[in-house]
Amino acid sequence: MTDILIVDDERDIRELISDILIDEGYKTRLAGTSDSAMRQIADERPAMLVLDIWLKDSAMDGIDILKSVKANYPDIPVVIISGHGNIEIAVAAIKQGAFDFIEKPFNIDQLIVVIRRAMEVANLRSENTALRSHYHPPLELIGQSSAYKTLKSNLDKVTKSNGRVLLTGPSGVGKETSARFIHFNSNRADMPLVVVNCASLDTENADLKLFGGGAESGNLHVGLLESAHNGILFFDEIANLPFSVQGKLLRVLVDQSFTRVDSSTEQKIDIRVISATARNLEHEIKAGTFREELFHRLNVVPIAVPSLEERREDITVLAEHFLIEFHEKLGLPKRALSDAAATTLQSMVWPGNIRQLKNVVERVLIMGSSKNLIEPEELPSSNGIIDSKDGQIVLSGSVATFSLREARELFEREYLLTQINRFGGNISRTASFVGMERSALHRKLKSLGVVTSNRSGSLISGLDE
Repeated sequence: MTDILIVDDERDIRELISDILIDEGYKTRLAGTSDSAMRQIADERPAMLVLDIWLKDSAMDGIDILKSVKANYPDIPVVIISGHGNIEIAVAAIKQGAFDFIEKPFNIDQLIVVIRRAMEVANLRSENTALRSHYHPPLELIGQSSAYKTLKSNLDKVTKSNGRVLLTGPSGVGKETSARFIHFNSNRADMPLVVVNCASLDTENADLKLFGGGAESGNLHVGLLESAHNGILFFDEIANLPFSVQGKLLRVLVDQSFTRVDSSTEQKIDIRVISATARNLEHEIKAGTFREELFHRLNVVPIAVPSLEERREDITVLAEHFLIEFHEKLGLPKRALSDAAATTLQSMVWPGNIRQLKNVVERVLIMGSSKNLIEPEELPSSNGIIDSKDGQIVLSGSVATFSLREARELFEREYLLTQINRFGGNISRTASFVGMERSALHRKLKSLGVVTSNRSGSLISGLDE
């Protein structure tokens, strides 16, 4: 994207313009027909177009080319020239997105001034886009737990490389946020981050969406691969990518090139690939739904994004961040967590991870009271067995069928499970808080059928089924 494409059916005119621009330090390419122009645009995006409206012996006129370019490459400035100029044509060109209109025979100084101005505006727009991205850092990548610090350290290590990264973890943990963090801090931060939602692709539309097409017919559709040129392509939930497309993507990764759907011409690209999945790709390989060769190409640097269960210390920090975010961005009430509400959030089960926590905070701000402090009763019940209301314990209807002994054991089990999870599986801290000796707590847990297992260095509690 370093040269100016000059499109005019008169050879003398396009060569004259080319000579003038070369003298001014620009690189140029020439096209005498719409077919040649569209083919050259498809092969390599120009920095700018100088475009004649009337193109003899062409399938498309200048306005048609202008429409196509603005639909697919809105940032490319287009200067229209015409020997049949009138107000109506000029207005039509400007309405379709042309930067300016110059009537033939043109003044050379005027042409140079317009082209310089168009290039300056295009560069300023690009710089502004880059600057705006720098003012929106991925604030949701926050925390203080050891699991978070490990994740942050791993992401920091890969930001400046071009190595492919495979992000793994359950739904809602922030895999896309992690990908955006890598992009924001990489040497490609000023270039696009293109997100491919693999779940939305099927065998019928995947090829066109990824690789593009229509260049031969003059109705160019730019694919996601080309849109990510010089930037980062993020495949979200890569396990959902259709099997037939996986082989084609593998070829792209090997050759750093691709061909459009209706073309045999190879297009060179420079992209960095980041992938994410909530599924075990090695299991998918054994099941025959994912290509092993593609897995090895994507899994250069594997990074596990921890669940909210593994970083319970961050729950309050994240919740407080979301409270501020919803107030500032959506105008929702400015509220804070009470100590009791913070404790309740830490003790709840979060199968939907950070996404679920964010949804709960938003729901409380929309549906909650007007008080400044958020209290536990405004939060959803974490287990459906007991809830708190006006300082009273409210039991669900099913508990009425239990004997006193069964109900007591149920309460003790749920209470101790809540406290163990609250303290991240730390038995010593749990025992200290509930006022029991560590050995006595172990005996009580055993009698209630509660077991603990060590995952990733922390104890996680559950029921012995």
